[in-house]
Amino acid sequence: MRTLRSYVEGRWHQADAGFVPLHNPCTEEPIAQASSAGVDFGAAYEHARETGGAALAGMTFAQRGELLAAMSKALYQKRDELIELSTLNTGVTRKDAKFDLDGATFTLSYYAKLGKSLGDRTWYAEDEGSQLGRSPRFWGRHLRLPRGGVAVHVNAFNFPAWGLAEKAACALLAGMPVISKPATSSAWVAERCAEILVESGALPAGVFSLICGSSGDLLDRLGERDVFAFTGSADTALELRGKPNLLSASTRVNIEADSLNAAVLAPGLDREGETWNVFLQDVTREITQKTGQKCTAVRRIFVPHDEIDEVQEALCERLSAVVPGDPRDAEVTMGPLATERQLDDAIDGVGKLAAEAQIVHGTGERVDGRGAAPGKGWFFGPTLLRTDRAADVIHRHEVFGPVSTLCAYGGKMQQAAAEVGRARGTLVTSLYVDRAADLTAYLAAGGSTSGRLYVASSKVAAQLPGSGTTLPAMLHGGPGRAGGGEELGGLSGLTLYQQRVAVTGDRALLDRAGAD
Repeated sequence: MRTLRSYVEGRWHQADAGFVPLHNPCTEEPIAQASSAGVDFGAAYEHARETGGAALAGMTFAQRGELLAAMSKALYQKRDELIELSTLNTGVTRKDAKFDLDGATFTLSYYAKLGKSLGDRTWYAEDEGSQLGRSPRFWGRHLRLPRGGVAVHVNAFNFPAWGLAEKAACALLAGMPVISKPATSSAWVAERCAEILVESGALPAGVFSLICGSSGDLLDRLGERDVFAFTGSADTALELRGKPNLLSASTRVNIEADSLNAAVLAPGLDREGETWNVFLQDVTREITQKTGQKCTAVRRIFVPHDEIDEVQEALCERLSAVVPGDPRDAEVTMGPLATERQLDDAIDGVGKLAAEAQIVHGTGERVDGRGAAPGKGWFFGPTLLRTDRAADVIHRHEVFGPVSTLCAYGGKMQQAAAEVGRARGTLVTSLYVDRAADLTAYLAAGGSTSGRLYVASSKVAAQLPGSGTTLPAMLHGGPGRAGGGEELGGLSGLTLYQQRVAVTGDRALLDRAGAD
């Protein structure tokens, strides 16, 4: 059995006690174990802050970009190996493993190019500045400067490579060393990614650390210059963000949490048109990709009340073609849920939804998987529910699996926006519209309830990546129950790890100091 290690203080640490097992989700067999017992979290933090911080402070944006490019190349060169490991560790299909790994390398590559564009400097002005006195001599502008602390990243189980890379790319380019803590159930993939990066020689001492197992008292050590970024459940986020030291020091905290994302079908779409086809394609993929274990998956599907029968029939037909099972079987198109707890939660969650909605596809129970032993594996078939009346729990409870609910709305986009908003904040809402008036009506009524709006129409149908694809150039985050955080978004992704400083004085002096 593989024993996972942590990478701290520039060396690998292997615990000898306190292990938590990792299982193959298709067979339920233990395949690895993880523990951070014996890690000196104080020393790990200081090493990152002092050694890693000094290394990054001495690098320009362009040089940090070169670091990210080397990281992307190193991971890409081991792509096939990481795909195989992802299938074993997390039960995903090869296609879904590629989605995670290619997302990781693409994001690192994107921020590498951004670093090159920022050039040979270590800070930048975010505006042209303003005249503050009687003459242009007295001038002011806002700068983005490195914070000087440590970024601690606690990542979710569903994207062990992409989650690690997207947070690290922004932090490292901004000049902040990273301590990354993956979810234990998928930590083997994250550990192997870290091994590849260390072996590549791309990482200066102290700029990157990895904790496999418990984070111990690491979060208790964070102060006013540090950043804590968390992806996971809203309940855990509430507990973590309430730590006294984080509150007292005003430590910068970024949260990505639960999200009841929505897809909205505009009324009267041409059934022969591309927008209708993209709607069916997108929603089916967002229910089943990664077995529905994505923060951007579609949980609620809003359809005009007089079109819901047709949509139900079309979606059920597509979902019927999905084959759950062991991804090593060539006919399998969807793997198991990641853990036994995730399976139990999905069964319980569908039971809660079924109190208000009718199951129209699937059983809401565990199923046997193709290519797996009967009764073994955490398999759960795609499940579609439907409600034609006012409901409540579907706007409050997220089932983190291949589960979504068809919801009827009155036929006006304002009504759809109001229904979407009942979830109190989402990461992404996808709109399938061909009329500008429909889009305008939605934006005016409820566009601000989502962090990202994915607008699908016939003119761009061939270029659309799907609503669940997070692009590094665009914001990832959402208001309210989605966590209130912001990640990525091109240059704005760096701002979490920078300090915005207003600088006022003699304009010529400011310019000579490089504040232009």
